[in-house]
Amino acid sequence: MKDIPENYKFLSSHEWAKLEEDGIVTVGISDYAQDQLGDIVFVELPELDSEVNQGDEAAVVESVKAASEVYSPMSGKIVDLNSSLEDSPEIVNSSAYEEGWFFKIEVTDSSEFENLLTPEEYSEQCED
Repeated sequence: MKDIPENYKFLSSHEWAKLEEDGIVTVGISDYAQDQLGDIVFVELPELDSEVNQGDEAAVVESVKAASEVYSPMSGKIVDLNSSLEDSPEIVNSSAYEEGWFFKIEVTDSSEFENLLTPEEYSEQCED
């Protein structure tokens, strides 16, 4: 499997969360998930300023193979969207952990971050 960034945490449903220095959490789908989906053709982002709870459906990603919900790994308010995905959803295929992020959350409970899977735990799950 491709390298998984060390400072990221994961949901078992293949979303990643990166805690930024300002306390904002950036969210996307893993490289494994984009690889399983195949060529991504559409991304539906959440509404800016909407509130999400950990585990809530927050976005949708569609590929030539399937459509899949994107769940929020943290609770809080959506404060930024990667609008470049609307015109170029394939960015997720080429840069799942960097340019292919989906949205950012102003977190209401930072302790939720500790409940997410570590890169090692997530990697083991993907190998099963």
